[in-house]
Amino acid sequence: MQIDKLSVKEIKKYIDNNDNFNNNKFIESLLKDTRKAVNKLGEKMLRDKNKMNLLIEKSEFMKSYERKYWDNNIIVGGIDEVGRGPLFGPVVSAVVILPPNYSLLGVDDSKKLTEKKREELYNIIIKDALDYSVGIVDNKIIDEINILNATKLSMKNAILKLKTKPKHLLIDALKLDDVNIPQTAIIKGDAKSVSIAAASIVAKVTRDRMIVELSKDYNNYDFENNKGYGTKKHYDGIKKHGITPYHRKTFLKNIL
Repeated sequence: MQIDKLSVKEIKKYIDNNDNFNNNKFIESLLKDTRKAVNKLGEKMLRDKNKMNLLIEKSEFMKSYERKYWDNNIIVGGIDEVGRGPLFGPVVSAVVILPPNYSLLGVDDSKKLTEKKREELYNIIIKDALDYSVGIVDNKIIDEINILNATKLSMKNAILKLKTKPKHLLIDALKLDDVNIPQTAIIKGDAKSVSIAAASIVAKVTRDRMIVELSKDYNNYDFENNKGYGTKKHYDGIKKHGITPYHRKTFLKNIL
């Protein structure tokens, strides 16, 4: 293809209609063209290529904990929780069992993703997973047994609901003492393990949807935006309207 014979509009149309991520000669020809507009197209393609390569590298890295189990035909599940810190609502855990050698570009710690991206990945994960389940522990139990024990209980509940039983569990930073399945606790596991990251996304989307529904009945606390965390608008709502039946009283001792 002779780039210099094509208009900028024609080049842009060609780029839009073809996959040129790995066409280094094409990108180089755009960068060497005498037209600045064409150079900018080449620069964008180079940025997109580098971004894609980083996503692929990250995807391969995220499978490193699972790979030794997959290679030995051992069913491995990833577990993570969402909602330990909020003043309102439940703590939610998810366990996800992915197919061997599973890759999904963009999977990461749910906190690092936009809401739109989480929703997109959530729909793919629940469709592709060999099995997944969610455990939910409400605010009243959190107040009774404390948030750490409630978190562990939500994880156990999620495991019990699985139809496919894992032979090994990868857990984000915790160990479940009374679960009779071998476990590996991984610090910041939602950024290192594809299974834990997938569980993080499932748990986050599940909890966020619950909070948004509750916000329709309790619309003075900005729950649809803060998801129950202690923002200024949330504290202002408590001061003006008191607490709801879904608030964690043990998290509010200083203001009640």
